[in-house]
This record gives sequence, C-alpha cells and structure tokens, in this order.
Amino acid sequence: MTADVAKKRSFWGWGWDDRFPAWDARRALGEQLPGMLGFAPSRLDDAPVLEAIKLSPSRVAPPVALAAFITDDHEERIRHTYGRGYPDVLRGFRGDFAHAPDLVARPRTEAEVEQVLAWATDARVATIPFGGGTSVVGGVEPALEGDFAAALSLDMGALNRVLEVEESSLHARIQAGALGPELEQGLGEHGLTLRHFPQSFEFSSLGGWIATRAGGHFATLYTHIDDLVASTRMLTPRGVMESRRLPGSGAGPSPDRLVCGSEGALGVVTEAWMRVRPRPTFRAQATCTFRKFPGAVEACRVLSQSGLYPTNCRLLDAREAALNMVSVDGSCVLIVAFESADHPLGPWIERALTIVKEHGGQCPDGAKLREGEQRRGAGAAEAWRGAFLEAPYLMNVMASLGVIVDTFETACPWDRFAELHAGVVHDVRDAMKRECGAGFLSCRFTHVYPDGPAPYFTFVAPGRHGAELEQWAAIKQAASDALLRHGGTITHHHAVGRTHRAHARRQRPELFTDALRSVKATLDPAGIMNPGAMI
Repeated sequence: MTADVAKKRSFWGWGWDDRFPAWDARRALGEQLPGMLGFAPSRLDDAPVLEAIKLSPSRVAPPVALAAFITDDHEERIRHTYGRGYPDVLRGFRGDFAHAPDLVARPRTEAEVEQVLAWATDARVATIPFGGGTSVVGGVEPALEGDFAAALSLDMGALNRVLEVEESSLHARIQAGALGPELEQGLGEHGLTLRHFPQSFEFSSLGGWIATRAGGHFATLYTHIDDLVASTRMLTPRGVMESRRLPGSGAGPSPDRLVCGSEGALGVVTEAWMRVRPRPTFRAQATCTFRKFPGAVEACRVLSQSGLYPTNCRLLDAREAALNMVSVDGSCVLIVAFESADHPLGPWIERALTIVKEHGGQCPDGAKLREGEQRRGAGAAEAWRGAFLEAPYLMNVMASLGVIVDTFETACPWDRFAELHAGVVHDVRDAMKRECGAGFLSCRFTHVYPDGPAPYFTFVAPGRHGAELEQWAAIKQAASDALLRHGGTITHHHAVGRTHRAHARRQRPELFTDALRSVKATLDPAGIMNPGAMI
C-alpha cells in the first residue's frame, strides 16, 4: 500500500490527519501570535482520539435489504457528523459528536440511491446528502428539526467517475461524487479541465459544488459553478428530475437554476453535464502593490469593467497581505493574471498594468509571461497561493490554541462597498472587543464583477475556554447583521446551510420563500431531504 493510499483524513478537523502539527510546532506558532495578531493564545490542547469518542446508540438498524451499503459503524458515523466550519472543528476537537447520524449510506449506483430515498421516506429517516463534507455553514450536520425516526448521511463518494466527454461541444458528463482531483484527473486524460478550484478543491465534490453554488478559480466571468453547468440530474423522493443538455434556453425558468443552490433540501444531485475547456498553455501574471486601499479598490472596479476578464483579480488589504506573509510593509497587494489555451496574453496584462498604474499601483517586477506546462514560481503571488491552500489547516491549530478564527464573505454593488466595508469593520471589531477583549480583522476580494466586488473577511480573536461557541456566535451575528444592513448578500459562495438560514430569509422575498416551500413539498413530500438546511 502506498503512503498516499494509507493517508487518512482527520475525523475532527480539516484535511489530512498527518498535517496536524506536533505539540512543539503548535507552541512555537502560539508564541508568534502576539506579534502577528496582538494577543496571545490561552491554552494548548491535544487532539482527540477516535477510539475515545462516545456516541449514542443508533435509533434504527440498517435495513436488511440495504445492508450492503448502509452501516451504523462507529467511525463512519463520526466522520459524517460535521462539515468544516469553525463550530464544527471546535466541537470535533473537543470530542463532541452529539449530532452524529444514526446511519451512513454509501450507494454505489443510482439505483441504490433510489432505494435509500424510498426506504428513508417510508421510515421517516432524515437524509442528508454528503459530498466531501467541507461545508462551512452547517450544511451536512444532522441537527434535526421535526419528527424523524433517525438521521442518515448519504455519502455520494462512490459515484465519482467522468462518464462521457463530448469534445465538439466541450461538455463532460460527470458523477456528482467526484472530488476535485478525481474529476480533473479524468478530464486530463482528454486534455481538458473544468478549472473550478475552490479552496476546498482537494476534498470537495462536484455535487457539493452544484448544491451550494460554489465559487471557484475564476475571479471574473465564470465565477460560480452555475456558469459551468450544462445540465443536471437530481434524484428526489418523487423521482428523477433531469434537464436537457443545451448551450442556452429561453423555455421558462431553468430547472438547473433550481438545482444549483438547492443544498440537498430538494433531492440529491447524481451527475451533471459540465462545460469544460482545453487546459491553458499561455499565462500572464503580475503582482501589484498599493499604499492606499481605496486606490486598489478603484483599480479593481475599472479592471472588472474593462472587458479584459482577468482569470485572477485578488486584492488583499494590508492586514490580509501581512497575515499571509505576502507583504509586510503595509501595502495592499493585487494579483492579476490571465490564462488561455489559444493565444499569448501580453496585450491583456499590459493593459491591466496600465489601469493599475493609473490608480496609484506599482508593479516593480513587471508582468511574467509563460507558455507551456505550468511551472510554479516564486514571489508574492506564489506566497499567496501557498497561504490560500494552507489556511484551512490553521483552523485546526487555532482550535488547539483556544483561538477563534473564521471567515465570512459577501458581494455588493460598487456604490455600496465603501459603506459596507466601513460598517462591517466597525461592527465586527466592536463585537470582538466586547466578547473577546481583542481581535484581528482583514479583507480581500475573491471575485469581482462589473457591478460590484465579493469581499471576503477573516476574523481571529482570543477564545475563553468553554465559551468559544457563544463568542463566535456573537461575532458572526454582528457580521451577518452588518452585511445585510449595508446592502450586501449574506453569502456570495459559502451557501446558506443552517448557519445563514435566518439571514437568507431576511434577504429574499417572502413570496419566494413560500414558492421554495411549495417546490420542496412537491419533490420531497415527507420532508426528509436535509431538513433544516436552507429553508
């Protein structure tokens, strides 16, 4: 057995189990926090041991007819309890798995998915679709609301293949359980790529991306998975709902738009035709710095409206840049990049740098042009990429240090951004000071649109042992209230789940909520599908 095959994911935290640092390494990081964040950690605890976790007995036994792929195994139940938001990681780290599902199903075929839904409907068993388990909004937690006999986690991981490629249309039919690396490997055999790379790429699935309207690699144009969906196939307790594969259609409201963002509350996505593309061979990139954040914001606005459509347009404020060791001189950093499988990109990057310079930015190293297979380089852009991929692992460490850390994101029109940014910064800092005595807040842009940016905030604060969840909830409430009050959305790409449900309802028209309930009643009459999520 190879080392890669032998590796296991953490049962309580983000990513691979062997990536959790040893005690000395975590202590050393804790000693750096005062200089980085302005406060010291309160403790240093050891990670839990799987065998020591105690669960309540399953309330139902696996049905005999489905016993080949449904289990009440202790470890499987633990691994399907939580997503990977801060409350999930903290409770997992403390060994609290009170909401573990009673059963875990791992169907190997669509027919077996249908069998699970039929049995669960008859038995009143709440059924929570589970892709990679990376939800940060409580989307996969079996925290039941309603009169259910039990909870079942429906793990789609065995349906993970690229089934078909239609190269003339650049379409690929892919099973929903395919994780990011599996999907890209299958497409790579045809010289193609989906190029949807969320931060959770290594551990999240196509079905999860579709169900949560995930944001991905492209900072402009193809920002959400929605833009890459050609058609969907979803199994519901009432039967199959499958749309036709088309480049576009005006035949009334789109069924795919209903499936995208449905969060497992209407059914489970089993496969989809996706819009794919040749792997890029031409790249252009530049790292720009700004002394003032407003000038960098204005440069992003003009870039988003220029028609250049950069692949990457990530803006880091000075605190975000310093936190990730991209820049420590107080500068804001803007990373701009283009890619193509068809043509060199010199004119695009040069025009982008002209826009940057017109708004007070500098690019001392100029543009970097590359052709052929991608080779990772050095510099600020690569430092940011590394920090971006490592960031989720830091939540594991922070939980062990008694430190609260989380992110929240939004989108708003350009004319509302200055007010929103100021309001969020004021309210979240005030909440951190009130609840924790101190705190750190930074901001970056993950995506930009011609009509507005998608700001992404990170907050870090000292926790009080035993009260961290209450402290986190107060900070999260302040942030969420501020986002809606100042004209933003409660979420740009993290989804609704259970965490954002109340604020999402405040955001959308009440009649639309009623319409969603009617759709759910039609597709899921017994209400077993992910109850409590989204609606």
